[in-house]
Amino acid sequence: MNNILDIANLAGVSKSTVSRYLNGGSVSDKTRQKIDKIVKETGFKPNQFAQSLKAKRTNMIGVIVPRLNSYASNETLLGIETTLRSQNYQTLIANTDLSIDLELNAIKTFHTSKVDGIILLATTLTEEHIEHIESLDKPFLLIGQQDAHIHSIIQNDYAAGIKIGKYFKNLKYQNIAYLGVPETDIAVGQKRKQGVIKGFGQTIPLYETTFKLQDATEAAKQLVEKYDALICATDNIALGVLKAAQQQKVRVPEQLSITGFGGYETTSIVTPMITTIKFPYFETGELAAKSILDLIDEKEVPLLQEMSFELNEKESVDKKAVQA
Repeated sequence: MNNILDIANLAGVSKSTVSRYLNGGSVSDKTRQKIDKIVKETGFKPNQFAQSLKAKRTNMIGVIVPRLNSYASNETLLGIETTLRSQNYQTLIANTDLSIDLELNAIKTFHTSKVDGIILLATTLTEEHIEHIESLDKPFLLIGQQDAHIHSIIQNDYAAGIKIGKYFKNLKYQNIAYLGVPETDIAVGQKRKQGVIKGFGQTIPLYETTFKLQDATEAAKQLVEKYDALICATDNIALGVLKAAQQQKVRVPEQLSITGFGGYETTSIVTPMITTIKFPYFETGELAAKSILDLIDEKEVPLLQEMSFELNEKESVDKKAVQA
C-alpha cells in the first residue's frame, strides 16, 4: 500500500479527495473519518517530495476535445477557455478527431507536461481510458461521460430522452423510429435512446448512423418515406434527415416530423426550424473550468454534476397528429 490511488479505491472516493485530505483541504467529516481509518489500517505515508512538486503551478490546463467541427464541443470549449482566461489560466487544446488512440496519447502527453489539470470531452470511456486517468498525479475532469471514481459533468441524456419520448406519445404518434449512434457512446448512444423508449412507453424501430451529417443523410434515405416521425440522437443527425427528406420531396412536417438533441444554432437557420432538446454547452464549459480550478485548489467538488435542459419547440413536428 504505497500510493494515493490505493487509498482512494479502498475509500470509494477520487484521488483528488484523498489529496485534499492529506494536504488539510476541504473534505466532509464522513469522508475524513473513512480515510482516517484506512490510512491507520494500512500505515500509509504520503510522499513528501511528490507533494512539494504538486504545489508548483504553471497556470495551464490541458483540454482534450473529440473534434473541432462540432457545435457542442466548440461551445463547451468556449465556456472553458473564457472562464480559465478570466482566472489567468491558459488553455492548451488537443484535438483527437474521434480517435481513441489519439485521445489516450493526449492524456499521456498532458500527464508528462506541466499542466495543472486535464479536462476530457469524452465520447467513449474505455478501460484503457480509466487506467490512464487513474495513473495521473494531477486533477482530471470528464465531460460527457461518467465513472464512479472520476469527477464528471454530464448532460441529463436519459431524462432528455424521456422528455422527447413523452412529447411524441402525447401527440399520439404511432409510426415512429429512432436514429441514433453506436452504443460505445454511453451518453448519446445508450442513455438518450433508452430515455426515448421509456418516455414513449413502447419499443420503436431503432437505427444507427454516425455523428456526421453526410452519414446521417445517407442512412435517412431509406427511412424518410417509411415513417411519420424520426427522433434523432443529435441535431446534426436531424439536419441530415431533413436534407434526405428534401432530396426525396418528403414534406416536413406534413409528411415527416423530425426532432434532435443539442440545441445547435443551425436548427434555427434551416427551413423548417427543427424542434430540439437544448443542452447548456457553454455553461457546461464554465462549470468544468470552475470545477478543475477547485480541484487544483483541493476544494470539495461533487464526483458527478448533471446539467439541465429544455425542449425548444419549433416547426419540424406536425402537431395535427393529435387526433381521435
